[in-house]
Amino acid sequence: MENSKFKFEDLIVYQKALDFVDDIYCLTKRFPKDELYGLTSQYKRAAASIPLNIAEGSGDTDAQFNRYLQMAWDSVKECVVCSTIARRQDFISADEDFGCKK
Repeated sequence: MENSKFKFEDLIVYQKALDFVDDIYCLTKRFPKDELYGLTSQYKRAAASIPLNIAEGSGDTDAQFNRYLQMAWDSVKECVVCSTIARRQDFISADEDFGCKK
């Protein structure tokens, strides 16, 4: 079982979603400490929800997988709102560079 792998791990959308989570974790490290349990937490949870829903829905019926992909898409929209709030509060700029090394 050393090399066991789930099929969803090969999905490009899943891999990109994990990259996005990495970026959000890096970005939110620069948010004010008093936002730790506010916007920072919400942003991280919304971002993490994307690959989690992709993984959870994979391997099920096409209809079920589509339902989980819709939930992942809803989490993407939640991240857009978090980004907008962060910009409006001057936590990030509109052309923010995550500044994370991969």
